[in-house]
Amino acid sequence: MDWLSLHHHSLVVDAHCDVLTAMEIQNRHLSEEGKGGHVDLSRLRRGGVDVLFFAAFIAPAHRERAVARGMALIDRFYSELEANGEELMMITCFEDIAAARAAGKIGALLAIEGGEALGGSLEVLRMFYRLGVRSITLTWNGRNELADGVAEEETRGGLTRFGREVVREMNRLGMLVDVSHLSEAGFWDVLEVSSRPVIASHANTKHVCNHRRNLSDDQIRALAARGGVIGLCFCPEFVHPSEPSLDKLLDHLDHMVALGGVGCVGIGSDFDGIKNVTPGLEDVSHLPSLTRALWHRGYRAEEISAILGGNFLRVLHQVLPRQEQPPVVSNEVK
Repeated sequence: MDWLSLHHHSLVVDAHCDVLTAMEIQNRHLSEEGKGGHVDLSRLRRGGVDVLFFAAFIAPAHRERAVARGMALIDRFYSELEANGEELMMITCFEDIAAARAAGKIGALLAIEGGEALGGSLEVLRMFYRLGVRSITLTWNGRNELADGVAEEETRGGLTRFGREVVREMNRLGMLVDVSHLSEAGFWDVLEVSSRPVIASHANTKHVCNHRRNLSDDQIRALAARGGVIGLCFCPEFVHPSEPSLDKLLDHLDHMVALGGVGCVGIGSDFDGIKNVTPGLEDVSHLPSLTRALWHRGYRAEEISAILGGNFLRVLHQVLPRQEQPPVVSNEVK
């Protein structure tokens, strides 16, 4: 099997994109190609993507009405699902992933980026779960009711009491806890509290690029030891401060693998959430270039398949609810 066949035979998961926000800003839809951005249905097909995480990003400008903003972006997600039912299938339980692939559809997993969308309420968290949200990035760069983000690291603040309750409830429901953007103190608190593997949906390594959004060696080792996965982020500022490239991105991957094994790495492109791109990864249709680069760097076929999606698939199997045993969503305040 050559590298291109391997790419299209592998299950490819991209654990972070901001196309919901981009479509609003650029006045476009997933079915339209050539109207800007990095992600649409045609380019997803050419990129071989099987499962895409759609992030409902709560930008700082929407902080005062964060719950309403989250609902508005979820409404956009459902509108795109309804308009593109022949191409997309929503993922709410693990079995949906295989069902989507068997039907030749792209699996759409709904995520929230910024725990301020919860409005400080576990009841809102449970309602988002009922609406199909299956992953939450606890913070963006600033502070919210759950924790401090990376922009607040000087405070050394981690999870709040409410943040700990949220992590426990997400574990119970079957939702992915995402530590991207979280302060380092918050990261360690999450690993202490969570009973399930956690993810960093879009982050790289400080060893290769010392950016506040990247992870330290100790964080990578610890996350990997708990069975978690880090999604390689294509944001050029997180790849290299002056000369971002596909080779530099693979330097991040090599370092993660050296610290935590090949099982701790996946893809979290951040497409449509970044202004500039890393050369060679101009949009989602260029994902096969990553497979080619991994092939030429000497990774084995089974390792490449794991990086492309197998590792995130493992965590989704461990965390998402199973079809035959959906969790009870109680209104009881914990």
